[in-house]
Amino acid sequence: MLREQDAERHCGDVDGDFAILPARDATSRRLAPHPWEKITDSLGIGRDDLGAALDRASGNGTSLPEELFAAHLVTQERYCRALADLLGLRFEHQIHPSLIVMKDAAGLELLSRSSDFPYIRYYGNDAPILWSPVNMRPADAIRLVSGKPELAARLRIVTPESLRLAIQARSRASLMSLAVDGLARTFPDFSAQRVVSGWQGFVAGLLIAGTATFAWLAPALLSITLHVMGSLAFLACVALRIAAACTARPLKLARISEADPNDLPVYSVLVALRNEAQIVPELLVALGKLDWPRTKLEIKLVCESDDPTTLAALRAHELHPCIEIIVVPAADPRTKPKALAYALPQCKGEFVVLYDAEDRPSPMQLREAWDRFSRSGPELACLQAPLVVSRSRKLLPNLFAFEYAALFRGLLPKLADWQAFIPLGGTSNHFRREALDAVGGWDPFNVTEDADLGLRLTRCGYRIGMISHPTHEDAPADYATWLPQRTRWFKGWMQSWLVHMRSPRSLLRDLGTGNFALMQILFAGMVLSALAHVFFVATIVILALLLATGAPLPTHHAAILMLDIFNITCGYAAFLLLGRRTLSPAERKGFWKIALATPVYWLALSHGAWRAVWHLIRRPHLWEKTFHPPKHRLVPVRDRLSH
Repeated sequence: MLREQDAERHCGDVDGDFAILPARDATSRRLAPHPWEKITDSLGIGRDDLGAALDRASGNGTSLPEELFAAHLVTQERYCRALADLLGLRFEHQIHPSLIVMKDAAGLELLSRSSDFPYIRYYGNDAPILWSPVNMRPADAIRLVSGKPELAARLRIVTPESLRLAIQARSRASLMSLAVDGLARTFPDFSAQRVVSGWQGFVAGLLIAGTATFAWLAPALLSITLHVMGSLAFLACVALRIAAACTARPLKLARISEADPNDLPVYSVLVALRNEAQIVPELLVALGKLDWPRTKLEIKLVCESDDPTTLAALRAHELHPCIEIIVVPAADPRTKPKALAYALPQCKGEFVVLYDAEDRPSPMQLREAWDRFSRSGPELACLQAPLVVSRSRKLLPNLFAFEYAALFRGLLPKLADWQAFIPLGGTSNHFRREALDAVGGWDPFNVTEDADLGLRLTRCGYRIGMISHPTHEDAPADYATWLPQRTRWFKGWMQSWLVHMRSPRSLLRDLGTGNFALMQILFAGMVLSALAHVFFVATIVILALLLATGAPLPTHHAAILMLDIFNITCGYAAFLLLGRRTLSPAERKGFWKIALATPVYWLALSHGAWRAVWHLIRRPHLWEKTFHPPKHRLVPVRDRLSH
């Protein structure tokens, strides 16, 4: 098994190095005649390369053609043309999707299969039959063709890639329908397509009317009531952070057990891209370092059809055979989870991991996730990798990094220790595919699909855990980039709370008392405390100015002042304590700057929360894209070699 430094050395940069290369120093050996030699000889594949590929196929539990493709010894087209010549059949380069005879359900099933495609028939009684027997031994294919001459007359050899593209095109409408409406049809109570239910709208109207009435008739009582409610939300979040701080510690990588490559399953990697052309080279470098057999790894780069710049940037690289570009038709809702829901039925992996375009996951992350899954039962549905934000010279990115450290190294591990509900981060989620399908996958209308999915998994009886090998990210560089991202998070938490609180009794029954209370703190409590924070600060400032001028304070105003000072002090202290305990000694340098800037950062959080309320009312399904500038200027491998 490759360690991180070995994985980085073997997997290299962007294009040609994304492969498990055949051993170039393999000792020349004399092989006995092998069933594959007839076709590999015609392709000019030497016996050493053939022997090495056969060894890898045996060790990985894969087929010889898969290993030949992965090692760049031959392309699918060259192999299938040679196979057609060997069998005396015609090679079909162009496939017309509209002529394929196939039911919609059959197309979706074929796209998720890990084995060879069966025969695919064109329209018409005498129409050709498309066949891609790349994993069938040539000798067996020869016997099949010679034994059925009437069938052989209609057979056409095609590449698996071209056949897959044709089936994708044939199934586009079904894939889009499933992506947009699949969850709403299967689990309508879990869909955010309708944000507020009838009774929730009625209650909201009563609350607004009641608040307006109290503001007119009893403003002092209203002020005290709102401060008490905000304080309860604030102190609940404080208590949760303090509980997490008791066991929080800096990140420590777990040991990974050795695994037999033959036991490793197919792993699917999903990456959604939107206006990400600039960071495509960095993304391919990062994915190229993942330590997993290339013949058991499939990477789906998911991009919408009306993003030609990103698509052109992806197609400019000679991608490894395990990488596929999934083009999503441009249609509402224009969200990341809709794109993921479109791609998921086209994945054949037993396990699925989600990354963002700017992510740099640890090379050993898949290994650790598989090690945990293999030692756990099917109730473990998801593993969250910690997100580590790179340090910066700017204050805002460092505050963001500090907040992420508190969340992914402190709070979420504590929730995992409690075996409690975990609101997933938006990336580096490793799923057991069976569980992901069972709960309906991603909600295309929820703008924090990660937190919603974590709650849905818990409601359905699954468990979520944490792993230690991190994913590195860069923080938003400025406030204009940070604010829309934070608005989307707050809006999504409000969406998720409204969706799952449509039936509080059912939610309590599914979660149990502890998780029910935790869900209220993590969704409602975090949002309410952010909304209330600006009023706490404003109240303190106004009442302090009144005191400074010598004006007498009514008793209830003095009580509010003391309560708000207590809330603010406890909130800042708990936030800083939890975050600091998760930092390594090197990361604690400059902590005083974080402490001094925390009040301003929390006011910014309040800005994002109030902006989210407005967006929830006016544009509930708007996905505000976060811009990710490239970190380094990378030159593709082939461009460097051409100089």
